[in-house]
Amino acid sequence: MTATAENLALDWLTGVGTPTRPTTPLTVALVTTLGTDTTAGTEVTGGTYTRQDLTVAAGVNGATANAADIVFAGMPAATVVGVEVWDSATTPVRLWYGPLTTERTTAAGDDSRFLAGDLTLALS
Repeated sequence: MTATAENLALDWLTGVGTPTRPTTPLTVALVTTLGTDTTAGTEVTGGTYTRQDLTVAAGVNGATANAADIVFAGMPAATVVGVEVWDSATTPVRLWYGPLTTERTTAAGDDSRFLAGDLTLALS
């Protein structure tokens, strides 16, 4: 989770203030350089790449995963090293980030797909 998301979760769990729920749908972005808790990574650009909506299953044991396939069609030539999850506010807020288990290299026009259950979001 990003520092922003961690603070929202803490405020909600402890009843401090009135944290605002992220604007949905949540979207998934692919990155070629990983970000940090406070700085976004370098998002893929080119081809017909666009962020994709994320639907998740109910949390179990502190984790959830994508409930449906996520398909990024028409990728540019790129090496994807991680993903980020953003809300869909007018000024989007980054909530999660992390590396892929295995980097993905795409050629121009390729699709990049995460099958249902492949993308896990966890609290630990």
